[in-house]
Amino acid sequence: MSADFLVEIGTEELPPKSLKELAQNFADGVQHGLDAAVLNHGDIHWYATPRRLAVYVERLARAQKDRKIEKRGPAFSAAYDNNGKPTKAANGFAESCGVNVNELQVLENDKGKWVIARFTEHGRSAVEIIPEIVSSALQKLPIPRRMRWGEGDVEFVRPVHWVVLLHGNDVIETEILGVRSDRKTYGHRFHHPRPITLRTPGEYLKKLEKGYVIADFQQRCDWIVEKVNETAETIGGKALIEPELLDEVTALVEWPQAIAGHFPAELVDELPREVLIAVLTNQQRYFPMMKASGDLLPHFITVSNIKSSQPGVLQVGNEKVIMPRLRDAEFFWKRDRSRSLVKYREELKGVIFQKELGSVYSRTERLARLSVEIAGILKFSVEHARRAGELSKCDLVTEMVGEFPALQGIMGFYYAKYHHQEPEPVAIALREQYLPRYSGDGLPTSDIGQVLAISDKLDTLVGIFGIGESPTGEKDPFGLRRAALGVIRILIEKSLPLDIVELFEAARSGFAVQLSADIDMNLHAFFMDRLRPYLRERGYAPDEIDAVLALNPRRLDHVLARLDAVKKFRALPEGMALAAANKRIHNILRQAGNGDAEAITPAINGSLLLEDAEKNLARQLGDIAMKVHPLTAAGNYAAALKELSRLRDAIDTFFDKVMVMVEDEKLRTARLQLLAEIRREFQQIADVSRLQG
Repeated sequence: MSADFLVEIGTEELPPKSLKELAQNFADGVQHGLDAAVLNHGDIHWYATPRRLAVYVERLARAQKDRKIEKRGPAFSAAYDNNGKPTKAANGFAESCGVNVNELQVLENDKGKWVIARFTEHGRSAVEIIPEIVSSALQKLPIPRRMRWGEGDVEFVRPVHWVVLLHGNDVIETEILGVRSDRKTYGHRFHHPRPITLRTPGEYLKKLEKGYVIADFQQRCDWIVEKVNETAETIGGKALIEPELLDEVTALVEWPQAIAGHFPAELVDELPREVLIAVLTNQQRYFPMMKASGDLLPHFITVSNIKSSQPGVLQVGNEKVIMPRLRDAEFFWKRDRSRSLVKYREELKGVIFQKELGSVYSRTERLARLSVEIAGILKFSVEHARRAGELSKCDLVTEMVGEFPALQGIMGFYYAKYHHQEPEPVAIALREQYLPRYSGDGLPTSDIGQVLAISDKLDTLVGIFGIGESPTGEKDPFGLRRAALGVIRILIEKSLPLDIVELFEAARSGFAVQLSADIDMNLHAFFMDRLRPYLRERGYAPDEIDAVLALNPRRLDHVLARLDAVKKFRALPEGMALAAANKRIHNILRQAGNGDAEAITPAINGSLLLEDAEKNLARQLGDIAMKVHPLTAAGNYAAALKELSRLRDAIDTFFDKVMVMVEDEKLRTARLQLLAEIRREFQQIADVSRLQG
């Protein structure tokens, strides 16, 4: 027996930026609880509006299935006395299993003899289990700060006003978050404030829609996109709809209505595009309007939660609200340009980057120094690199960035390029220094932008790791995981020939404070951990990644070429056989080196080799190595591995004909050195012994 199930938690307005996450986590928690309780069910759906979190479960079982249980108890000798009567141990075991002591049975095998209890455990009803599951799912929601209301001690993200708990036609009667469950939900706060009675979960969406509520988050989101685009077409433009803003607007309304508005056209010409967008989206959650060319129009579209009989009044109201904010931005723009960008730098001395690492001013000095060093290696302009580092954080103390922190770097670009006569490569670098800001974001395109972006991220990583504040668990307040991935992406995707460990050392030398001695090793391991998922997303197999990262590469720009070579190598007819041979070689060397395969020095004394098979292998290895070394030096790893694959027959013959671990110490050493040399040649590219069949 099964029936659809619905739980809805009705609240005061929930935080819009976390609504979607809360709803998804609630559904995940309910599903986890049902699965753990072995309550069979169909598909699970989540719904969310500003005033509710809901989970709908199709075909939820009425009860758990009965289970046949067999429990082993005490040893037979402890369960019965010499007269065959049950002891306290037997009686206690039988009672714990809910059976009569006379129902206990005996299990005997070659390991001993015990008493066992066989019984049927009757499944609990869903009515009994569900309140526990729902309460647990709510308790585990990612809520940074919970609040209390009224006189009770219940805590939740917002005060709770109603709870719906329906399984089929039946209300599951319980108390959740201080509220008794019922079958009554509520519609739109203004359009339909009266209670709505649900007979079954299946009525939920349709009845709420009659109450001016679109409960399905994605349906509401799609509706907003459709209405906004329709409104934009009537104006002759296109709406700029960013996913993050769209989710936030969706989380603010239950019955969305699109309303157009406008502002003075001269502001489009006067203020930078990014400033206008920041005012419209960050402060008012309006959708900006664009021409087909991408230029902004002096129009916006807002989404109201009320279907008004006088939309013109709402339009005028929204236009009045936005104007003071636009005028403030205009004022900041004019005031910030009254001083040159470099004059803001002195103010950075009073801004603390991190209490142990000093001011932002001292950070710009480190960035200038590190940028010069990196630019020198890459043969980019060291003067531009120095200047970009010095000016990199000056816009942080401007009024515009103080009001709109997301514009950091962007305002530095505008002030540097258009008003303070800085070289264009410097201005572009100021804009690109924070890239990539998130997974999938674009990378710096300019030479100096790449240099400054790497310097910025490395300075943070080395400094924070150096004072022992590396990320723990999910906590990463300085965004170090994102910073490491950013450096990885720039080095790999821009093919920059930089040694990552040398970069750590260069960054560390710029700090005036004493940093941890093992920072390079810890940071390199941290980078390798970030590199693995990045490479998996690019389609490489886990064992291929292991084969390359086992060498702890320092030149990340070579990693993809090595991986491509390994992928091609495993597809060769000889590939997996040589991978297995390498594994065998590694094990032999490890045993001979007392656990350390690298303890065997690859320096072959060919005069000591006796058998034709080993002499032939040594000769072929020497010939092939002469071809492999220039290929490896040129980064042609696929061709190098293909050359090495020619060793397959010689290696197979060697293992067929030659005993490595002989008593003659000199001969044994020579053979081990031959194997070590083979392994060394492969490890110039990858540890192919890591490949799985």
